[in-house]
Amino acid sequence: MKTLVIIPCYNEQDTIEKVISNLAEKAPWADYLVVNDCSTDNTEKILREKKMNYINNPVNLGIGGGVQAGYLYAKQNGYDIAVQMDGDGQHDPRYLASLIEPVKNGEADMSVGSRFIKKEGFQSSRMRRLGINIISFLIKLFTGKKVYDVTSGYRACNRRLIEFFADNYADDYPEPEAIISCVLNGYEVCEVPVVMAERMGGVSSIRSLKSAYYMIKVCLALVVRRIQITKRKAVK
Repeated sequence: MKTLVIIPCYNEQDTIEKVISNLAEKAPWADYLVVNDCSTDNTEKILREKKMNYINNPVNLGIGGGVQAGYLYAKQNGYDIAVQMDGDGQHDPRYLASLIEPVKNGEADMSVGSRFIKKEGFQSSRMRRLGINIISFLIKLFTGKKVYDVTSGYRACNRRLIEFFADNYADDYPEPEAIISCVLNGYEVCEVPVVMAERMGGVSSIRSLKSAYYMIKVCLALVVRRIQITKRKAVK
């Protein structure tokens, strides 16, 4: 099946060349698109000089806007499967085939690469894991679906979700909201065990006090999204 790997990218000059090289080596059957979100370092220069497949956002849209641009590209170019992969080197493309397997076989509309199933590799900090558990509990409360690695940016979607996300995708830190949107709109979500590494370079957008702010913001966003979808269904 025609597969596109979407790589949202902001100031990843230290890692992006390694990420693309690793992807080409371990998953040469997949196409890729780097979405450069107005990086202020040498990221675009590297992408251009190395003749990588990339597009530039006209303004900084954040992770959600970058990923949505990738889904729009996938929709317009007829891809059957779209995979999100971070540009910081945390996601290993050797798991790409197993990640898309349930999507390819029709078992799920979205499969999420989860580091918490086998609990191997980098498990994130204790505070981050606490926040992830709280968000996971909320998603289970609102949807009845238990997803463990709700903030994982390593996930695969089928054509139905490509078309859905091309028009409907959350801004800011969208991974948990994407899960709740999928489940409440009738799409099937599953998890696949993967091993992740620590980022190879750059700086995370969620650090120190931002972790607490992120958790509160996401929890409120999930509540709002649950209300919005419920109201929309009631109107229909």
